[in-house]
Amino acid sequence: MGRTAYIINRLVQMIPTLAILGVLTFLMIRAIPGDPAVTLLGVQATPDKVAQMRSHLGEDKPLPVQFGIFVSQLAHGDLGRSMVVQIPVLTLVKQRLPLTLGLVAFAMVIALVITIPLSVLAAVKRDTWIDQAIRGFTVLGISTPGFWVGILLLILLGVRLRVFPVGGVGTSPLQDVYYLFLPALTMALGVAAVLTRNLRDALLSTMRSEHVNVARAKGLRGRVVLMRHVVRNALISTVTLLGLYLGWLVGGSVIIESVFALPGMGSMLISSIMARDYQVVQGFTLVYAVLVLVIYLLTDLAYSFVDPRITL
Repeated sequence: MGRTAYIINRLVQMIPTLAILGVLTFLMIRAIPGDPAVTLLGVQATPDKVAQMRSHLGEDKPLPVQFGIFVSQLAHGDLGRSMVVQIPVLTLVKQRLPLTLGLVAFAMVIALVITIPLSVLAAVKRDTWIDQAIRGFTVLGISTPGFWVGILLLILLGVRLRVFPVGGVGTSPLQDVYYLFLPALTMALGVAAVLTRNLRDALLSTMRSEHVNVARAKGLRGRVVLMRHVVRNALISTVTLLGLYLGWLVGGSVIIESVFALPGMGSMLISSIMARDYQVVQGFTLVYAVLVLVIYLLTDLAYSFVDPRITL
């Protein structure tokens, strides 16, 4: 199957997945205890005012009718309108998605910068104190909750040492890198721990393979053998994990954005859940789902570039 046909086929397969997710999101949000009308008006609102607000929001209609309106809006490319801030959800997505994507991309870059050198060093220095220290880092990184790491980094580097800001964003791309470093590092450490552990094992396994022994027998330099014949072949399994954890980073950004007070999609999603802002929660959830599905598609495509023997 050609790459174009493969992409089209996968995009078509996303449609039922998104449909099921849309139904589940619609039902689960409305199963959350609480009344959006009361949340907007306050607990002191009279029953008449609450009834009027429910009618204005369309919450007095039966669930099938509400779902029909939701599907009709999606068919026209409309994600609805926020009940709280009275702004179209699509506008909110356009405002907040760039920061979330930038944070995820920054975190993945940091994770790779940590992963590749540590993995190679651990494999080359196998069973030495260096290898043991790197393996200890992976165990610690895997077992430590990300939000707790974020709070520690905030206290240490943000509050006490005042090296980095404790929240918010900058006014220029360069300042954004500075402001997003701590949250990106928080997200990257857990991913780097998993990737380092996987890539180290893959490197050790590849080093014992026959084609590597042949390359050494030809007299190739150790660095050439390592980079051309070992690292490239060992990356295949790591690419799989990279794609999975890139999707995990998209979801994990919701909590990290709240910890660091970042004006991205994640922080607004949490506030919208608390405010029972159905339209925003539904729209943002679908956007997150599309992002994750696209990431998994790109991961599958990456296989054919990492290893030409793999076909689509």
